[in-house]
Amino acid sequence: MINLKQDRQEFIFSRPVKILIVVAPYYKEISDQLILGAKSECKKFKVNVDMISVPGALEIPPAIRIAYEKSDYDGFVALGCIIRGETTHYDIVCSDSSNGLLLLGLRGANIGNGILTVENIDQAEKRSNPKKMNKGGGAVYAALSLIQHERHYSVKNQQ
Repeated sequence: MINLKQDRQEFIFSRPVKILIVVAPYYKEISDQLILGAKSECKKFKVNVDMISVPGALEIPPAIRIAYEKSDYDGFVALGCIIRGETTHYDIVCSDSSNGLLLLGLRGANIGNGILTVENIDQAEKRSNPKKMNKGGGAVYAALSLIQHERHYSVKNQQ
């Protein structure tokens, strides 16, 4: 787990970084906070950002797949919130969205997962708030870390 309040690596990129934030604004106040934290982290590292919205967390992996296959983004950030309800739908959405992102990552997409999976709205508010746990910013940091690794090994292989 990334804690943005601890000492962390600074990123220096030799060429611009372009990421796509894919957000599911089902819980708008939560997603707005995640976006705020993510955009703030992007600004720190002078990252070029585009953003799209999809209806729910299950649509985030397919949206990233489309962009990964058909665009020139260096990385992706998945933002959303899944709150446990009374049925097993929560478990399905958590598992399927997470597995979708994992499979894309294993195919080569640099993804920061900022989809909150929580028991209640209080947990979501704490995790999404940029002044508290800042999971939106953490997802950007994770994506940037992967981009840096990819670029490092790309340069090394060219030598």
